[in-house]
Amino acid sequence: MRMIKTTAVAVGLLMSALAQAHPKLLSSTPAEGADGTAPSTIELHFSENLMTQFSGAKLVMTAMPGMAHSPMPMKAKVSGGSDPKTMVITPLSPLPTGSYKVEWRAVSSDTHPITGNVTFKVK
Repeated sequence: MRMIKTTAVAVGLLMSALAQAHPKLLSSTPAEGADGTAPSTIELHFSENLMTQFSGAKLVMTAMPGMAHSPMPMKAKVSGGSDPKTMVITPLSPLPTGSYKVEWRAVSSDTHPITGNVTFKVK
């Protein structure tokens, strides 16, 4: 009887831990704060498999040298990568020199949306 109770508690704790597993951003390409050439794609790598139908991202230009402006949305295609833990953002035209922010929303099997952003600069 004691073994059954111990097993039930262990299973309950495991299920609780799995239910709390939210996707976490592990890395991005370009990396957070990077300063380099315009990327043809931006990749976000998460800790969990993504539900692509509920996940997404927006690419926003936040500054341009010599020109003050409000954040400007950039046209981009968002898709899942070959790895189910990866989100790929593909700008529809080359990114001009400036500062950018990717605002992302990731949903995994626990269905709780997690949001965040990644910033980078294009020379």
